[in-house]
Amino acid sequence: MRRFSLILAAFLALPTSISAAAAPSRSVPANLVQAIDRARSKVYPALVNISVVVRYFDDGRAQRTLAGGSGVIVTPDGYVLTNFHVAGHTTRITCTLPTGQSMDAATVLDDPLTDLSVLKLQRTSTKTPLPFARLGDSSQLRVGDFVLAMGNPLMLSSSMTFGIVSNTRRVFTDFTGTEIENVELDEGEQTGLLTRWIQHDALILPGNSGGPLVNLQGQVVGINELGGSGVGFAIPANLARRVLRYALHGEPIKRGWIGINILPVSKIQRTTGALVSFVVPSSPAQKAGILAGDIILSLNGAPVTARYFEEVPTFYRQISALPIGKPVHVRYLRGAQVHEAVVEVARLEQYIGKEEEVKSLGITIQQITPPMALIRRYPNANGVLVTSLRAGYPFQAAQPPVEEDDVVLAINGKPTPNLSSFQQAVARLGKQSFTVSLRRKDENLLTVVHPPDESAAEEGGELPHAWLGIQTQVVTPDVAAAIGMPGAQGFRITEVYPWSAASSAGLRVGDVITALNGQALEASRLQDASNLEHAIQDLNIGAKGKLAILRNHKSITIDVPLEAEPSSPSQAAKAQEKEFEFAVRDVTPYDRIHRRWSVAVTGVIVTDVTTGGWASVAGLQPDDLIESINRRTVNNVTDFKAVMKAVIAARPKVIRIFVRRGYLTQFVFIQPDWKHLNR
Repeated sequence: MRRFSLILAAFLALPTSISAAAAPSRSVPANLVQAIDRARSKVYPALVNISVVVRYFDDGRAQRTLAGGSGVIVTPDGYVLTNFHVAGHTTRITCTLPTGQSMDAATVLDDPLTDLSVLKLQRTSTKTPLPFARLGDSSQLRVGDFVLAMGNPLMLSSSMTFGIVSNTRRVFTDFTGTEIENVELDEGEQTGLLTRWIQHDALILPGNSGGPLVNLQGQVVGINELGGSGVGFAIPANLARRVLRYALHGEPIKRGWIGINILPVSKIQRTTGALVSFVVPSSPAQKAGILAGDIILSLNGAPVTARYFEEVPTFYRQISALPIGKPVHVRYLRGAQVHEAVVEVARLEQYIGKEEEVKSLGITIQQITPPMALIRRYPNANGVLVTSLRAGYPFQAAQPPVEEDDVVLAINGKPTPNLSSFQQAVARLGKQSFTVSLRRKDENLLTVVHPPDESAAEEGGELPHAWLGIQTQVVTPDVAAAIGMPGAQGFRITEVYPWSAASSAGLRVGDVITALNGQALEASRLQDASNLEHAIQDLNIGAKGKLAILRNHKSITIDVPLEAEPSSPSQAAKAQEKEFEFAVRDVTPYDRIHRRWSVAVTGVIVTDVTTGGWASVAGLQPDDLIESINRRTVNNVTDFKAVMKAVIAARPKVIRIFVRRGYLTQFVFIQPDWKHLNR
């Protein structure tokens, strides 16, 4: 369950006497306990825990996140019913049975209008039969019937709750009783036009979405969709059966549409007919002369009855069942006169258009459907809608900048009426600037887009200085007294880097450096802390520094070759992995110092993981040290680039990255959707 309309949220917030479900107690009659056990045994083995990678669009790019829900196997060959808001817009689906067996699944059919999806399990072997549940007749449900809700609440897999049916034909209306409310899904899709939900009080929580509602005969009578405040709502099995039938026959869903909205007629003191409240411009109904205020009496001779709101979805299902492209004879009442019209049935179109990203331009775009154009009051459905932009990329950096909700009408003067034509126009672009024609509200704008500047180098740096591999503290009067050398000045060594020339020359922790190349180091104040470092930097790399040392109250001299200062993390070689959206850099000596790594530890350090990218979904983290990728050793950025180039060319199903994280080592598995990469 993700997001509902505001009216539904308000409905769920109302005080209710319906209690949350509780497991049957010992006081429940034995025959009911036995019935529950029989029903559980028939459906529970076919319950699936669904884990998905959801693909969504934001900030000018496609992003991904992990999500999940429930489903139920309903055929012997592995077809699964679940919610569209669980399985729609996904790039990977994994189904896990109560036994722990996991299988990948593919989407066979999506139907946002009913919030249903049909999946097919991808089995490696068909020798072992699959458990499956049978769909029951949801029209036989009565208020007070016992039901079981099975699913994965809060992703606690394979759970079951118990309750009763409290309403068999629930619809949602506004509080004034003048409008039926659809439920809005996250992607902007709406559901509920054809649905009368089964309301029940078996406990439903996030993660239960798509799971079966089961009667005591062990039949699936609903697919759970919504829940909260102790009340749940399920899509009737009879509606789900129709959607499943399309999937089993390999057919797209086709529903009839004539372009009218209706209201029940009880408020105008009628018991039959349906009141037309809106006629879609240019729709079949408008072309046939039907007007708002008309009362539909029959369709092809079949009487129409929408007395109450609960009967409105029945009317829309009656329309949806009409053959597309065929005439329907509509009998209607206008005033006191009965009229007849012949209306050609059109196909009910999907509300939300397909959305894609265009990486090179830093935008996400969406196909405009006729319903979208109607709701947004566009003159037509031509063009593509800009849904988000990425900062610093060409469209956002254009003059003037392209904005979210702009409609792109043409590129370089060539119309882009849909996604396909837009993508073809982009593919023809070279490295030169180009013009984009836009519609922004009532304005028609022209902007110039410049190609991205890819000249920036990945590797930075500056000229190195001479360096001594130690850390020191100033010998203040207090420190001098504490070490038994009152009056001493200089720098006390606090750390000697084990891999440095200073270590090889014999410098030790506790030595006090009093002079460099015969020049006394008169350091006794905290503000003198950087004097030794600056004095070393003034010398040449490779020269020897003659250090006067106090060690155990004795004066000695040690010559130390001066090294080039090691690269800092900001100066290290870097690489950006654009496909999986993370960045790395070389390991520096300072990393070895601070992380206590030996010279035997090699790899590249992850510096950034972009939220919503494949690396982020897999769990790669900043500061991870990548040591190998698909068993190929990665010593540095150069190796990383070569290995990733080979991986992208090979397109393996799983990219196995071995990382060092803190004091542990572990594996990170990236499972990309290759068809959406390399664009």
